[in-house]
Parts: sequence; structure tokens; C-alpha cells
Amino acid sequence: MEPLDEETYRVTGDLTIRGVTKPVSVDFEFLGAATDPWGNLRLGFEGSVTVNRKDWGVNWNTTLDSGGVLVGEKVTLEFELSATRNA
Repeated sequence: MEPLDEETYRVTGDLTIRGVTKPVSVDFEFLGAATDPWGNLRLGFEGSVTVNRKDWGVNWNTTLDSGGVLVGEKVTLEFELSATRNA
């Protein structure tokens, strides 16, 4: 996890889909901090990344009667994270 500025952090890790693993970076926006009902400091983040599903071997598709295809190649993964400090 690396800070890009005061509100944005880049997290890089491995994404595995159908047994294929590739590195992916996701930029997360810091949404704020609050104390939860159990007294823990909780931080909120959200982010997204768009990947090409075919890079992970997800190739299924079908042709529509109108001439297009049912599933696009680009897939957007969206994340909403809540983090607490581990004592």
C-alpha cells in the first residue's frame, strides 16, 4: 500500500480468477475514520479497477440476434473496505 496523496492510496496485489494469477493495482480513496460501537477505530476506503476478463481465461460469450455480443471484455471490480487496527 503506497500513498499517492492525502486521500488516495494504491494497493498492489495478486488477483486470481479461474486459477490464473496476475498483479493488479487498485487506487483507493480514503473516506474517513470513526469509532465503531465496540470502541475500535475504523477506516473506510473505496476503489475500483477495470480488467480484461480474457486475460484471466474468462472467454465465454454468445452472439446476440442484433449482431453484438452478450458480455463485454472489460469488467470493473469495485471495492468498499472497512479496516481496523489489529492489536
